[in-house]
Amino acid sequence: MTQRALELAEVTKIFDRRAAVDGVSFQLAAGERVALLGHNGAGKTTLFKMILGFLKPDHGSVSVLGAAPGSNAARRAIAYLPEAVAFHNALTGEEVLRFYARLKGEDPAKSAALLEDVGLGAAARRRVGAYSKGMRQRLGLAQALISPASLVLLDEPTSGLDPISRQNFYDLVEKVAARGATVLLSSHALTEVEARTDRILILSAGKLVADNTLARLRADAQLPIRLRVQGNDGAAGEIAARLGGTQVNGRSVELFCDPADKVARLAAIAELGPLVADIDVTLPSLDDVYRHFSGDEGAEG
Repeated sequence: MTQRALELAEVTKIFDRRAAVDGVSFQLAAGERVALLGHNGAGKTTLFKMILGFLKPDHGSVSVLGAAPGSNAARRAIAYLPEAVAFHNALTGEEVLRFYARLKGEDPAKSAALLEDVGLGAAARRRVGAYSKGMRQRLGLAQALISPASLVLLDEPTSGLDPISRQNFYDLVEKVAARGATVLLSSHALTEVEARTDRILILSAGKLVADNTLARLRADAQLPIRLRVQGNDGAAGEIAARLGGTQVNGRSVELFCDPADKVARLAAIAELGPLVADIDVTLPSLDDVYRHFSGDEGAEG
C-alpha cells in the first residue's frame, strides 16, 4: 500500500476551552494539489502549525509520511512557505539561497538553478531589499524547495501579488506537483485555486465540513445552474414567455435550474430554434460552494 503524504485522524486543538480545530480527519496522497479554505479563525493556521510540529494536538494524531510532526524525518519531508515571508534586506537573492542550502545540508551550488526555476536568475545578485513582493515570494518558494520535499505547505502564498505574479507563482506550483510532491495550499483567493487544485477542504469553526473534488462538491450542494439565453433581435420577450425567467438588457433571458434539470432545460431552449442566438451555461463557482458548506453567507473566503 502506498504511504500517504499526510494523515490526520480526529485531530483536535483547544485554546481557552474553545476548539480551534475540532475532530479533523483527512489524508493526502502523493502528487495531489489540495486547497484548504476557511474564513479567518476557521482553524487553518492552527492546522498548519500542528502539521509542522509547532503545536501538538490535544486529541488525535498527525502523520507526515509515517513520521511524527517536528521529527527529523518529517522536517526533511516538508517544505513550508508562510504568508509573510521575510529575508535580510542586505543580502542578495543568491546569498539567501546559499545560506539556506548550507543550513539544510544541501549543495549551495544548487542556488543558481533554483533562482532560474523561479524566474529570479537575472536578479540573483540584487539585494532583497530591492525586490518586489512577488519576487520575495518567489525567493521564498525557492528557499522552501532547496531540499527535495514530499509535502509542500503554502500559506496564503499569493496575498498582495499582482495578477501576472500570481499566474507565474501558480505555474511554479504546477511544476512542483508534477515532480510528485503533494501541495496543500491555504488561500482566501477562491477564484485562483478553483482551476489549480484537485481537491477542496473547507474548514468552518474548526470543523472539516467538506472534502472532495469541486465537481463532487457541486453535485452534493445541489446549487442551481444559471442559463443565459441570448435572443435574436426582438426575441427576448417571446423566449421569456415560453421558458420563464427574467429578461436582461432587453436581449437576453436568465434562467436558473437544478443540476438534474439541466439537459431538459437545454433541450427546451434548442426547440426555440431561430429565436436563440447563443446560450451561456454557468456552473456554481467555488465561492458559491464555499458559502454553501461553510454555512456563513457573509464569511470571508
